[in-house]
Amino acid sequence: MAFEEVIRTVVQVVEAAGAGIMVLGGASAFVVAVPRALAVASRKSAYTELRRNLGRAILLGLEVLIVADIIRTILVDLTTESVLGLAGIVIIRILLSFSLEVEMDGVWPWARWRVRRGDPPA
Repeated sequence: MAFEEVIRTVVQVVEAAGAGIMVLGGASAFVVAVPRALAVASRKSAYTELRRNLGRAILLGLEVLIVADIIRTILVDLTTESVLGLAGIVIIRILLSFSLEVEMDGVWPWARWRVRRGDPPA
């Protein structure tokens, strides 16, 4: 088996792991949220917790997929086009990760210290 074939197989495994993290993480977030949503005492926080757990699963899966793209670009397809494509993918995923974090936390990342301190979000 040639080096490129091994790396392509490794990349496919890493991509499958990233997709699996998102699917299994999302499913487990729903499995945990349904009983909490059915219970009257925890119904109000169930939705917020579901969104946070679902967002975490998506973020972790995206990070793993970025690793697969980096491995593929550096070790298999090191061309100007592939590097530019990787840059575009990474920028899109960074923006997606940033917006997911803001959505989950409800505050801009640079204002988290205020929330931790107890000040209202700006």
